[in-house]
Amino acid sequence: MLPNLRGLVGLSLAALLSLATAQTFTTCDPLVKDCPEEPALGMSYNFDFTQESNGSTWNVEAGNANYQKDGVLLPINARKQAPTLVSQFTILFGRVEVHMKAARGQGIVSSIVLLSKDLDEIDWELIGGNETHVQSNYFGKGNDTLFDRALWHPVNKPMDEFHNYTVLWTAKQLDYFIDTEKVRTLMYEDALGGKNYPQTPMTVKLGVWAGGDPDNSKGVIEWAGGETNYDQVPFHMYVKSAAIEDFTTGAKAYKYGDHTGSFESIQSIPGNSTQRLLLLDIKAPPAPTISDKFNALPSSSKIAIYGGAGGAAFLLAGACLISCCRKRRQGSREAKAFRAKQEAMDREDEAYQIELKAAGISPDALGPSGMTAQEFASGGVVKSPGIDRSMEPPIPTVPTAYQGAGASIKSPTGSLRPGVAPYGDAAGLRSPALASPGYAGGGQFSNPRSPGPGGYSVNSRNVSGGGYVPAAAPNNSTEYFAPQPRSNTQGSWNSAAAENMGRSGSSNSQRPRGNGGYGGGAF
Repeated sequence: MLPNLRGLVGLSLAALLSLATAQTFTTCDPLVKDCPEEPALGMSYNFDFTQESNGSTWNVEAGNANYQKDGVLLPINARKQAPTLVSQFTILFGRVEVHMKAARGQGIVSSIVLLSKDLDEIDWELIGGNETHVQSNYFGKGNDTLFDRALWHPVNKPMDEFHNYTVLWTAKQLDYFIDTEKVRTLMYEDALGGKNYPQTPMTVKLGVWAGGDPDNSKGVIEWAGGETNYDQVPFHMYVKSAAIEDFTTGAKAYKYGDHTGSFESIQSIPGNSTQRLLLLDIKAPPAPTISDKFNALPSSSKIAIYGGAGGAAFLLAGACLISCCRKRRQGSREAKAFRAKQEAMDREDEAYQIELKAAGISPDALGPSGMTAQEFASGGVVKSPGIDRSMEPPIPTVPTAYQGAGASIKSPTGSLRPGVAPYGDAAGLRSPALASPGYAGGGQFSNPRSPGPGGYSVNSRNVSGGGYVPAAAPNNSTEYFAPQPRSNTQGSWNSAAAENMGRSGSSNSQRPRGNGGYGGGAF
């Protein structure tokens, strides 16, 4: 980035030497050590900087980048700012066409720079105080011993209008264009026999910086047009677009094969770089589908597959047919069984309707009682079919003559039959219920108890008495029903004992003790 000597008449040799300090640097010098491979653009692409998405493969260094309708704005708003777009890719020979508008301001430099790791360099530089000319320059391997590399070219209003600044770079020559007009050509052999000719993979940098900063050398400040006045900030540079073509197409990356720095030593690694895939929005190729795999098969394999598929389809159809037949037969059997069950239920319902009508009951009048017609007709009173009551004794009927006040049976004082003697209160024998024949009670008896319907027992003082059981009236009388003692020796009935039972005042093993006749409570 040295100025043309004709533009610096009167500068001392010391000032000229101070201008030799290039505003560039390298992180790895491949002339002295092995360096990592560098990603390649490997194609042609037009970066439209009116859209921020086109900046996805560019880094922003030393400042900010603001994307606007006029392009990307690179502003200097304070000292030490030098906003620069730096490509994430490199090119090895190619074309770089930049449409830009330079920043106005004393000591401000707007630059288009192609730079390699071994410090090969191609430049366009516009001085903020010079509104009539633009400078072209180049370096080879950082060599700054010659001062005839920089040339000035006329341009109209570079700070107010966008202009097209282009370099066309090949292994044989380097051409410079302004608005498509060639303004300079550098041949390979004219650059110190090719030693100073730029020929290694280059990154593209677009930025603005303060050459007139007080910290720079006197020569650089004079070349930049004077010291920068930061009271005049901001200083704005605009880049509308950059059309870049890498002549080594199909390259994934570039690598230095040795430490000579010649283009013959550069290795081009084929493939697609990450930047190329990103710019073209190319996705990784999808896994082949079944259709793709099938189409790739030879005809013989396809025929075999067709045959196998046809056989499999035939077998599957046969299996489906057999299964359908089996299901049909099973369904027929189930339907037949269901119809038979339904018919049986219908017959049962019909018989039930006939049964109800025979009992004089309308079937529609029945609720969900669960009774048969006979049960419904008899008022719902049903004998349990599990108990045979044919041997039970009849319910005793007490003659009216024997029913006194309170429905108490009065027995004669000394007789069991009516009309023989006056009545006396019974000893408290009570019938538990009308539906339970016989008596149970207390009094002089030792707690005679009825174990259940139709039978009696008595706890006589002499337990061999055996208690009482229901029997026919004594002396074949039908006037009433009373218990009769059982003999503990013969097991037969004794009518005389039955007659004396009511009037006896003592007891023995043959009969229970009592002081009066029999009676009972309310039936």
